[in-house]
Amino acid sequence: MKSIAIKQPNELVIEEREVPQPKSGEVRVRVKLAGICGSDSHIYRGHNPFAKYPRVIGHEFFGVIDAVGEGVDQSRIGERVSVDPVISCGCCYPCSVGRPNVCSSLTVLGVHRDGGFSQYAVVPSKNAYVIPNEIDDEFAVMIEPFTIAANATAQLKPTQNDVALIYGAGPMGLTSVQALKGVYNVKEVIVVDRIDERLAMAKSSGADRTINNTSLSLKDELDKLNIKPTVIIDAACHPSILQEAITIASPAARILIMGFSSDPCQITQQGITSKELSIFSSRLNANKFPIVIDWLNKKLIDPKKLITHRFDYTDVVQAIQTFEKDQKQCCKVLLTFS
Repeated sequence: MKSIAIKQPNELVIEEREVPQPKSGEVRVRVKLAGICGSDSHIYRGHNPFAKYPRVIGHEFFGVIDAVGEGVDQSRIGERVSVDPVISCGCCYPCSVGRPNVCSSLTVLGVHRDGGFSQYAVVPSKNAYVIPNEIDDEFAVMIEPFTIAANATAQLKPTQNDVALIYGAGPMGLTSVQALKGVYNVKEVIVVDRIDERLAMAKSSGADRTINNTSLSLKDELDKLNIKPTVIIDAACHPSILQEAITIASPAARILIMGFSSDPCQITQQGITSKELSIFSSRLNANKFPIVIDWLNKKLIDPKKLITHRFDYTDVVQAIQTFEKDQKQCCKVLLTFS
């Protein structure tokens, strides 16, 4: 089989490997589609502190089960599945409180263990979620990105009366827009970005208002509009954003950060405590695949609005470069394996 492996930072190869055999409790997936995420690019470029090399990247993938290991029912062969990349121990404190995404011995497919940019991938049976026939392949491969929004909104608990502001109109921001509008019917969703083309994608995904903050003060603009956001999501992931979010937030607002920056972030406690703000963070997803599958079944979200590019897996270098460089037109890039 062919696999896309990062040998070391900036060294990507498509190499021949033996087709893996599923062990006890595992299934083998013949991969049909995979999505490129920022973390794949970061591993390729050597910017992901968790990655070990060499590594087959890819944690957003969909395919068909073609073999099962011991203890897995043979009837699973032939199932269309989307794979949750989060592998947890089930025993530690985070797992015991329903947070397997921050398991003490967390393993993420495509980061700590070989992932889905391969013609075949072996994964735990419980991580392979059956996709109803009504959900097409390209929607199925987009489930994992939407679980990021599902995980975030599960913590924020949005309501119809909220006014939400999202920093960043990339994939994480746009999945959040669709969740807030399509699932939670939030009254107003505002998206802030510095690229007009991305703001247009935000409008297409359901944003009520967009703001290009390249040359204006976001606080002044919101003051002019008499808007105090009650929910704020930082999907742009820059350390400077949190303090601004604290400043512009309504009293009793909820703020959620998705960023993984190791740079210091300076904030003032008074701004948090005086308004009794709640600050959350969100990583990966905690058993959110069934939730997103339900959203798709009910047609509450539309992943096709985010898919902008498709490549054969043999053109993966061009695909990653497009993802990295075409910030105006590119959102989600899919790779075809079969």
